[in-house]
Amino acid sequence: MLASFIRFVVFGGGTGVLCSLAVPALATQLPWTLANALITIASTLLCTELHARYTFRTGRAGWRRHWQSAGSAAAAYAATSIAVLTLHALQQSPSMLTEQAVYLSASALAGIARFLLLRLVVFATPTPTPTPATPLRLHPPLALTA
Repeated sequence: MLASFIRFVVFGGGTGVLCSLAVPALATQLPWTLANALITIASTLLCTELHARYTFRTGRAGWRRHWQSAGSAAAAYAATSIAVLTLHALQQSPSMLTEQAVYLSASALAGIARFLLLRLVVFATPTPTPTPATPLRLHPPLALTA
């Protein structure tokens, strides 16, 4: 599980770094909110494929897994937003350092929760259901002669 968590951090973090460069670049051509939305959609699709193939090694993701992963990404986004909004409700003008600490802490907790959800639900490998053993029958019955 540790190895898959490390791969999760590398692929998710690496994609996050690329997105932090792509959004401002695309925002020179589009409104920032549209650029952010497009990059978020593209990065979620990319990360889901990377996690399916390499992090959890289950092969291609498929649409069901893409939707489930998008739902977990939306929940993580909501959790980090609520954390920062709560900070602003408690402190009118928090320092940049405090805001970053709250955001990064919430992001880390949301990332751990997302990893567990993806590992245990979205990319869980089904356990095979045991089938009852069928008795061996020989046809025609063997006749034992002395």
